[in-house]
Amino acid sequence: MLDSIKNALVISIFVFVMMVLVDYFNVLSRGRMNKAIKGGRFRQYSIASFLGATPGCLGAFTNVSFYVHGLISFGALVGGMVATSGDEAFVMLTMFPGQALLLFLILFVLGIVLAWVADKAAAFLKINLCQDCRLTSLHEGDAKDACFDKNAMKKPSLVRIMMLLLVIAFLVLVITGALGEEVVGWKKITFIVLLSITLFIFATVSHHYLKDHIWKHIAKKHLWKIFLWSLFALLFISIGLKYWNIESFVRSHMFWVLVIACLIALIPESGPHLVFVVLFAQGLVPFSVLLASSIVQDGHGMLPLLSYSVKDSVWVKMFNLFFGLLIGGGLYMLGM
Repeated sequence: MLDSIKNALVISIFVFVMMVLVDYFNVLSRGRMNKAIKGGRFRQYSIASFLGATPGCLGAFTNVSFYVHGLISFGALVGGMVATSGDEAFVMLTMFPGQALLLFLILFVLGIVLAWVADKAAAFLKINLCQDCRLTSLHEGDAKDACFDKNAMKKPSLVRIMMLLLVIAFLVLVITGALGEEVVGWKKITFIVLLSITLFIFATVSHHYLKDHIWKHIAKKHLWKIFLWSLFALLFISIGLKYWNIESFVRSHMFWVLVIACLIALIPESGPHLVFVVLFAQGLVPFSVLLASSIVQDGHGMLPLLSYSVKDSVWVKMFNLFFGLLIGGGLYMLGM
């Protein structure tokens, strides 16, 4: 229970920070960041797939943040999730580094191609997706002075004090290892840097920007949903794994191992996928099974999207399941 709460907090905080940074730098650049990412579909596909292919779930969280801000298309989000391997990427780099790097490269290329396919398919099927969140809309005068107010800390509002204390508390928890990783690694350092930047933003932006953009539009509207969805999913998975031995079930049904791998990969959690990583490392399953599972699964990456739109989340997973079964099944039949 405590581990699930901690993981849910880490996920929620990171997504919140990414939403703040995306909004802040878009306003600071007078919308130029928005235009840079949205400049073309191929650019969106490449950025989303690159972020997804980076080890861990941070890239997936960033893609979700871009998507809810309307910066990337549905197809780009699908492609980013195709390229995502979650925290298992670190395990794969440890157990079989050469094959892992090849897998990441394949997933990156597939992410770009399948992002285009997903956008075309969504348009052809006339899938009714949610409209993008207007978190990045510029209010009149925002780009001029919203991002820096030299008098911001002279008479700080209750909202500003509360937000600053919240970030400071999380910084202390992360630095001491009470939240997130205990040992110093690149993920912990990244988290500390992002929280420090957020602390600076909260201390220097105008009251209007802090209240209307960050507090009302991001914190009150999204943060609590992200936390509750993440906690619910993590608790559900933890209980399910405790009373159902997934690894034993997979080992006793090897004929259906690829299908089972894809179905288990639908679970928004990193843990279950490790079974297939270990099985591949031990030579018990072929590369096609690992690839299919990696295409469908995305670690914790889908949890933030669930708080934004369950429907969009289901569509992303359905596209990835189809791609995983099609590509993985095809390679499996070829003996790979």
